[in-house]
Amino acid sequence: MKIKATNTILYCKKWEETVAFYKTGLNLLVIFSNDWFVEFKLNERARISVANPERASIQSGDGKGITISLQVDEIEQVRSGLLEARIELSSIKEVWGSKVFYVHDPEGNRLEFWEGRARG
Repeated sequence: MKIKATNTILYCKKWEETVAFYKTGLNLLVIFSNDWFVEFKLNERARISVANPERASIQSGDGKGITISLQVDEIEQVRSGLLEARIELSSIKEVWGSKVFYVHDPEGNRLEFWEGRARG
């Protein structure tokens, strides 16, 4: 199997707040939007979308059991930018030989930002 791209879809009861978090807080580019679904570009082959469960056949997981792991360059700069956007986040710590910090979106989904050796 050859996977060409990936999109993680989050079904969020706090849809408007979560869309604003990814759009304004994380400053991600919107590549598709309608009145219940917004798709954001992470890079050329990866997307993250926020869907309103009131309009979908899948319900919210209430932020349980999800960690979105994002490898970045210059983790201190990424963290500083998020602090400037007034996003609540953890301090940087070392996990599995990498520098890591965590953020939760308004729905409670955990985002892990990390820099270091490639996993896998």
